[in-house]
Amino acid sequence: MASFDVRFRVLALAMAGGILLSSAALAQFGKKKDQDSTVRTVQGIVSDEADNPISGAVVQLENMKTLQIRSFITKEKGDYYFSDLSTDVDYKLHAENHGMVSSTKTLSSFDSRKAATMNLKVDQPKK
Repeated sequence: MASFDVRFRVLALAMAGGILLSSAALAQFGKKKDQDSTVRTVQGIVSDEADNPISGAVVQLENMKTLQIRSFITKEKGDYYFSDLSTDVDYKLHAENHGMVSSTKTLSSFDSRKAATMNLKVDQPKK
């Protein structure tokens, strides 16, 4: 009978441990889903007046709540990408290259896209 009690306790502890691990995994899965609903990305292509992509242009993204600025240097095909952006913040974007700038675009908190595409054309002299 003592051997049955030991086996029962071991089985009970193993089941309790499995339940705790399952609960922790579900809680983590729930957090990931919640986090995904509050973040977004913005990407695009920076081009010149003739619509040629510009490699090496600087794209600046400004968080309008904190005024923090992040920069991205465009890749070979003129593409840029910013991730982990809050859905409840407005962001301003513009690009610069060799003394020329693009117009400023705004990614609004009212824009519900999780992956926004905003192309920028560098066609104005920098002031």
